[in-house]
Amino acid sequence: MELTQDQLIKLYTLMVRTRKCDELIVNALKSGKAIGFFHSGQGSEAVPIGACTFNLRDDDYLYPHHRGHGIGYMLARGLSPKPFVASHMGRVAQDVEGPTARERGIHGGSGTIGASFVLSAGMGITAKKNGKNQITACFFGDGSANRGTLHEAMNLASVWKLPIVWVCENNLYAQYMPLKDSMAREDIADLASGYNMPGVIVDGQDVLAVHEAVKAAVDRARAGEGPSLVECKTYRYRGHSEGGPDISHYEPRPAKELEEWKKRDPIKLFRENLLQQGVLTDADVERIDKEIEAEAETLEKYADECPIPKPEDPSVLDRLLYAE
Repeated sequence: MELTQDQLIKLYTLMVRTRKCDELIVNALKSGKAIGFFHSGQGSEAVPIGACTFNLRDDDYLYPHHRGHGIGYMLARGLSPKPFVASHMGRVAQDVEGPTARERGIHGGSGTIGASFVLSAGMGITAKKNGKNQITACFFGDGSANRGTLHEAMNLASVWKLPIVWVCENNLYAQYMPLKDSMAREDIADLASGYNMPGVIVDGQDVLAVHEAVKAAVDRARAGEGPSLVECKTYRYRGHSEGGPDISHYEPRPAKELEEWKKRDPIKLFRENLLQQGVLTDADVERIDKEIEAEAETLEKYADECPIPKPEDPSVLDRLLYAE
């Protein structure tokens, strides 16, 4: 599918919004406004935005990756960022307009790494039984690719030809463990051949490359041809979690490695591409930046004014991160 000028601009805008929401929570943690923990997804914005924005229908199922706590996937699915920001500030979102997460196929997540595979297999079974050409998109990291549940779910999905698109966000590190020291193969996509399904590798810093690779897998799943595996080679610019050490094994991640990946920042790459094509102008870029900066300020103010949850509120769990 050839993307229109408006669609290209939407992809760029969503990537910038994703980065800004991520930065908002990181800064809120530093200032003491945010509570809990946060796994920043800065550097990987092309994966959720490229994969989900124009490839998924409203009734498809989606299991987000935990990087950025799913904000890129939520924005790509047309959800309001209000619940995301409010929940990280320890507040309960109020008066949220637009679709809920469940109305866009996002049914929460799991605190157990690797649970995504079997839960997505269940969603795939549901999608197939519904008979509406729905698909399930499951996003996971290179770390969870070492869980046994991956093999169980991928094998079952292939045997039953479930309409699942497996998308690995390979940022080369599982917490503090470099992928090269934890897997016998360099490419996670190689696992696909063991389950008789296509496995492709794509530049995870290129939003259009991600879009095209996932589109092919989605089309295949809708046609009843079963699952596919798409591996997106990307990188996280911050540590595994905010406040924790940014290390490889027990030493700091190589500064040169981070520097080289930052030269291929997915937002900058796409912006340069669109400017070169004449899809964006410098004035457009400045306008988009100002609008998103203003949105971030409004979101922070909104979260400050939301109420602190009370145990007696029976709907409090439904009204946190995913805004029911």
